[in-house]
Amino acid sequence: MISTLTGRVAAISLDALVLDVSGVGFAVRTTPQALADARHGQELTMHTELVVREDSLTLFGFPRPEETEVFRIVQSVSGIGPRIALAVLAVLTPDDLRRAVATGDTAAITRTPGIGPKVAQRMVLELKDRLGAPSAPTAEATAPAVPATPAPGVGADVAQALIGLGWPEKAAADAVDRALADAEDETVEPGALLRTALRTLGGTR
Repeated sequence: MISTLTGRVAAISLDALVLDVSGVGFAVRTTPQALADARHGQELTMHTELVVREDSLTLFGFPRPEETEVFRIVQSVSGIGPRIALAVLAVLTPDDLRRAVATGDTAAITRTPGIGPKVAQRMVLELKDRLGAPSAPTAEATAPAVPATPAPGVGADVAQALIGLGWPEKAAADAVDRALADAEDETVEPGALLRTALRTLGGTR
């Protein structure tokens, strides 16, 4: 089992990054936030979970070990696989999820594509004693991403990434259009555009 990888970021896409570890490139699926924070050439450690299927081996990874643990625990809920577990962490931080489970806030959980009220209720019941208590909120601010000129077709690429996370095609396209319209700069970094679209989708189903 591969539990951690430390290497140089060799490539970044909208749903994965490639870590060069001693000349071997490992493709790691991760969250939009982690992808937006990563930089080419950066030395990075990812806490990973290898998902084995009959026809594939997929490596999922996160900058913080608690994200990997939550990713693993969420999959213990009946009907939830790695794709939906990753979508949960794209929409909710581990602490947001802990808080939603602790308070029975199924509405917050159903912001995740692929999770309806019944599955959200099941998550509350099955995860209540497994995720732990949420931490106290802090005033720590998140540093904004440095804008970069988007590649041609970046909007379409971001829409495809959202579809891959489980949102319907029209909802994904509308969210990207709104994110582009709301951008204060003419330039926009794809990871930042993806995060903005996710915030838009967070209030809709």
